[in-house]
Amino acid sequence: MPRSPLPTTLGSPLDLLRDLVPEPGAARPMAALTLAQSLGTGLFLTSSVIFFTRTAGFSADQLAFAMSIAGICGFLCSMPVGRIADRFGAGVPLAISYALLGPLFFVYPFVDNVAEFAVVAALIGVCETGAGGPLRGALIHALFGKAKASGVRAQMRSLFNLGFTGGAAMAGLALADGSRSAFIAVTSANALLQLSCAVIAFRLRQPAGREPISTAPAKRSWAAIRDRRFLLATGLSGLLEFYLPVLTVGMPLWIVHRTGAPGALTAVLIALNTIMVVLFQSVASRGSETVHGSGRLLVRAGVLLAVACVLFALSGGRGAVWATVFLVPSLIALTLGELAQASGSWGLAFALPPSDRMGEYQGVFALARGLQQFLGPALITVLTMSLGATGWLILAALFLVTGLAAGWAFTRNTPWEPAASIDVALPEETL
Repeated sequence: MPRSPLPTTLGSPLDLLRDLVPEPGAARPMAALTLAQSLGTGLFLTSSVIFFTRTAGFSADQLAFAMSIAGICGFLCSMPVGRIADRFGAGVPLAISYALLGPLFFVYPFVDNVAEFAVVAALIGVCETGAGGPLRGALIHALFGKAKASGVRAQMRSLFNLGFTGGAAMAGLALADGSRSAFIAVTSANALLQLSCAVIAFRLRQPAGREPISTAPAKRSWAAIRDRRFLLATGLSGLLEFYLPVLTVGMPLWIVHRTGAPGALTAVLIALNTIMVVLFQSVASRGSETVHGSGRLLVRAGVLLAVACVLFALSGGRGAVWATVFLVPSLIALTLGELAQASGSWGLAFALPPSDRMGEYQGVFALARGLQQFLGPALITVLTMSLGATGWLILAALFLVTGLAAGWAFTRNTPWEPAASIDVALPEETL
């Protein structure tokens, strides 16, 4: 009998590592794709900002402008890309996205003005949004079905963090060199890895026996936007995903400016976060195969993230030792909340949509990430740096209320009727 991707117990460290090995079948090439993509992403993202500012000569403002353009373009294309997946299937469009990323990364180090840089960054943003959001989500659903999709995606997230860490370590060698040649080597390696993802994605096929995704009538093309319950899931998941700017922006600024802890503690805490995600994401996804279970996970996420914020507030103004005493458990609570948020949101993203509109719904769900990408860094900075401990308590209240709202909406015995069903009954996939 094949091993379930959803472990039922915590198990030993060896069991946790064994859970990272996908079962035979489509999960293994998907794992290879995930590792190749994450290795290239970790290699590039860890070093790109330093290279662009120090070697290529772009200012921080120019870099921020180009990245904002890329983020906006990716945000706007998420829904159209999802509709493409519904109409043509996700495999080939996903392969095309990776294939386009290859030459874009090859030319990246050779742009010499802000306009060219913004154009290339925008094109990469569009391709990465499709590859990382609706297309991958729709393909995972097509390959594994609703019952297994969330568990498989949890396993892929663990592998992504593992590959990203390896890429970041390799980037350290390039940063130590610091030359333009090292930058070209970084972008070229990333380009080759993205092209390898294109080959793997093109070879992935929907398994025999599973009905192909049908082409939806035009009048149903905006079903996801009119599905109020799904929009609520998207919004609540997006608010809980504010843990990410807390981890990457709020925590480092707080440690350096509001505690006596050394700045190096930030690197230690982020490393601890990465290790926990690699080891425990699959375990944390237990229960995410149902709407009720996913709702409970989001409640757990809200509570844990609120606890983390309270502990961050208590660390303020303290010396190195006592600040660390509060910061380490706050990071652990934040990471456990992150694991629950990721699993619960994926569970809803796969369980709520009708099977023949999965791409469109995944495109709408990708807007949740856009919410925290646009608002998160600025909001977290204002709350924590301007309001101090009070700002952390406001964040704690936001996370707690959001988690409880998710419990109210998705753990009740009487589910809401999807708005999309007003036009026509949508067939459910037989698993």
